[in-house]
Amino acid sequence: MSARIKIGLAGVRKSFGPKRVLDGLDLDVREGESLVVIGGSGTGKSVMLKCILGLLRPERGAITVDGEPVLGMGSDDRERTLRKFGMLFQGSALFDSLKVWENVAFGLIQGRGMKRAEAKPIALGKLAEVGLGPEVGELSPAELSGGMQKRVALARAIAADPEIIFFDEPTTGLDPIMSDVINELIVDSVKRLGATTLSITHDMASARKIADRIAMIHKGRIVWIGTAAEIDHSGNPYVDQFIHGRAEGPIKMEVLRP
Repeated sequence: MSARIKIGLAGVRKSFGPKRVLDGLDLDVREGESLVVIGGSGTGKSVMLKCILGLLRPERGAITVDGEPVLGMGSDDRERTLRKFGMLFQGSALFDSLKVWENVAFGLIQGRGMKRAEAKPIALGKLAEVGLGPEVGELSPAELSGGMQKRVALARAIAADPEIIFFDEPTTGLDPIMSDVINELIVDSVKRLGATTLSITHDMASARKIADRIAMIHKGRIVWIGTAAEIDHSGNPYVDQFIHGRAEGPIKMEVLRP
């Protein structure tokens, strides 16, 4: 029996003025799987995540989480649904004014009303899961390297043991070795939680490492989806051009020439 659908998008359309970013996007994320969406800049990856989270409202289409339609939800139902999510933001998005442990515990304290004394040991435990000692918890984000900041952001994403985790370009700005460290931590954390994950990236090394399935988005539509093992033999010209980084192919980049 196939796994049930954790997140479903059907015919989702979102425009900004005359520019249509999502153009009838269809995508299902199965419970317990790691689905990675690849695609170039401006193809709609981040807009898709924001629509699922309710930060943007599409003009058309349907979005469900655990079978419940999220578009048009009341505030109480939306808050209940959002509690299922954790997110690792592009650029980590840590709060400079808070200590590292306070960053990790932010959702527990502010979102769930947990007392600081109760939240701190949870935060330090999550830091330990990503390989950071308790002394790091007392530092400020500015005192950390980029790789350490990313690990803190991962600890924050898993702090509340979410059912669903979004990873937004999780290895951006990292060198290849640290990128692989982060990918390994993502895989380990997701397995430990048994979470469903939806990631967006243009880093193929990351996609191959963390994905069960990979989907490619182009001009606001999914043009291919398959397992990570199938992507090198997709037979899809958009996928082939993207994964090999070729300038020539069906994906045309707009370049202004003098």
